[in-house]
Parts: sequence; C-alpha cells; structure tokens
Amino acid sequence: MASASASLLKSSLVLDKSEWVKGQTLRQPSAASVVRCNPTTPSGLTIRAGSYADELVKTAKTVASPGRGILAMDESNATCGKRLASIGLENTEANRQAYRTLLVTVPGLGQYISGAILFEETLYQSTTDGRKIVDVLLEQNIVPGIKVDKGLVPLAGSNDESWCQGLDGLASRSAAYYQQGARFAKWRTVVSIPNGPSALAVKEAAWGLARYAAIAQDNGLVPIVEPEILLDGEHGIDRTFEVAKKVWAEVFFYLAENNVLFEGILLKPSMVTPGAESKDKASPQTVADYTLKLLHRRIPPAVPGIMFLSGGQSEVEATLNLNAMNQSPNPWHVSFSYARALQNTALKTWGGRPENVKAAQDALLFRAKSNSLAQLGKYTGEGESEEAKKELFVKGYSY
Repeated sequence: MASASASLLKSSLVLDKSEWVKGQTLRQPSAASVVRCNPTTPSGLTIRAGSYADELVKTAKTVASPGRGILAMDESNATCGKRLASIGLENTEANRQAYRTLLVTVPGLGQYISGAILFEETLYQSTTDGRKIVDVLLEQNIVPGIKVDKGLVPLAGSNDESWCQGLDGLASRSAAYYQQGARFAKWRTVVSIPNGPSALAVKEAAWGLARYAAIAQDNGLVPIVEPEILLDGEHGIDRTFEVAKKVWAEVFFYLAENNVLFEGILLKPSMVTPGAESKDKASPQTVADYTLKLLHRRIPPAVPGIMFLSGGQSEVEATLNLNAMNQSPNPWHVSFSYARALQNTALKTWGGRPENVKAAQDALLFRAKSNSLAQLGKYTGEGESEEAKKELFVKGYSY
C-alpha cells in the first residue's frame, strides 16, 4: 500500500509539492464525492471533490455580488459589551438583542449588504419582536454567516505571538450551524509585525486557516479566510507589503495541501498600509497600489471575492481606500467586510435610546451605501459626518 501511494504521489503535480503529504491519510468519503489522482493506478488515496461543491460556489458568488459587501456583526459577547459600554449601556442579553435587532432590521439593507457574519448567540437569537434573526436576514437576501473560531491564545515557542483555537469539534459545530441557516463561516487569526512575525507564527496561522477551510467546506459552509495583519506598530508600508506577501504565500500553499476548493472560498485580508503609529501616512491611491500589487502576486483569480477588513481605519478612510482599489477592473470582486467601519456612527447615534433607532438605522444605511458605491468605484465622499472621519484604531485591540 505504501509503495502504491508513493508512486501515485509522484504522478501528481499537486501533491508532489510537499514531502509532508507522503504517509498521511487523506479523507475518504463516498465514491460519489471523490476524484482519484490517477484512475489507472489502483490506490485508496483520494482527493475530496465535495458533495457541497456547487452550493459553495453559488454561495460565494452571491456574497461577492456587485455593489454589495459584508456586515461583520460577529463581536463576541465580551466585545459587544465594550461597544455597549461606550454608550453607557450594560452588557446584558436584552441590550445585545436590541442592538442586533437595530442592525438587521434596517429597511433596504440588502441592497448594499450581501452577507452578515454572526456570533453564535446571534445565529440562534430572535429580534425584539420575536422573529428569528436568520429569517430577517434572508428576507432581505442577506446570507447569514457564522464566526467559528474560539479566539486567540499565546503561541508557545514564539515571540509573544498568538495562534487561533477552535478546530476541535469544528466539523460538528459547522454541521449544526448549517442546519440553523448559516451558509458561510469566518475564522480570524492574526499576525503581528512588531513581534516579527516569526516563521512559526506565520505557518501556524496558515495551517490553521487551511484546516478550518477544509472542514467548513466539508459541511457546506463557504470559509472566509482571514489572516489579519495587525495595524499596531511604527513600520512603513513596504514592511507591511513584505509581510503580507509571505503570509498569503503560506496560506495558499496550505489551502492547496488541504484540497480546499478555491472557487468556494472568500478572503478577508488587511489592506496594505503603514503601521498605525508610523510617521508616514499613505494616501488612498498608495494603499490601493500596494494592496492590488499584493493581490495580483499572491491571490489566484479562481477566488471569487476579496472582502477587506477595516482593522481600525476610520469609516471614511476604509471607504476611500476601497474606492481607490475599484478604479480599474480586477479579476476578483473587491469589496468590504467591515464591523466598526460600518457600525460606529450608527452605534453612537443610537445611544441606547428607542427614539434614536430610525436615525441610527439611517446612519448604517448611509454607511452601507457609501461602501457599495466604493465597491463600484463611484464613491465621492459627499455628506460624510465628522464622526465618520474619526480614527477607530485601538492599540492591542481584541475581539
């Protein structure tokens, strides 16, 4: 058996890229959902095609639809508590429900938002008037998604860096989330430039993302692949560019090793910017030039959508940078997956007062429309408030 597998690996251009594959046991589902590397060679070694393949591709294309992006509202209960505390509210389930109800019931939101990332509590939660949040989203043609990672913990042997936990039990959780109505997933890991990043941290981030992506796809969820390169630091934009190249090279190497269907994933990268504490500031055009150069060098055109995170940029800054990247055609749908850069003004406008709900929803809709225009390369910056121009970066910010 071992000699047959070794012979088969030599005949495969994909698997021969890494010695790691030799001797490993790959997943062996039913014959209907697999393809063999070499049908003429008798072997038990198989590569998964996936019973969900067509659905994954369709879901990814739906989320990556023109003029639309993702509302990231997957803050943990603890992080949601920080947001509520900023407007003087206690972190109770009722207050979290009220805020999430405000977000998902904005009239017309689905015109600009194609997907919403939810926290586990939210996926199973109802609005204040008793409707399931998942159903409210679907009524607006917004695809429900789910945060599946279990957060960051210290990475032993590294330079005070982190790794993301959550692979244990992920398959069963993903299957349950699919049954509840989720159709895509998010897994966020981070890379810190001031701490290196070390080769160990980059490899751990890439491998974890690849394992998550394979497991998510096996259970019908389109994986959003998010290795966030933190804004923390005084480094210049060239340093960010070099680190990002290394990170994405590793990520796609391991995605291929894990037989992930590229047409059935979405990416959530950081824009290439200087560190938040750098003396050098970059214009939207400079950010676009560096970021697009990175994407063209590292991201296969088979990937349907690139949904940028804002990472602490102001609402206006994140929109301006996205708009600059859409001034020329791209091989992928280049859009947004923002949390604070969509919600901040709406949250401050609401302030926890029922009489402010409509004004807060109008603020969120304006922000969503602005980013929709940016995705189409048509954003002008007209009508922006001073609140939307405020920087949202917090050093050492945790979700």
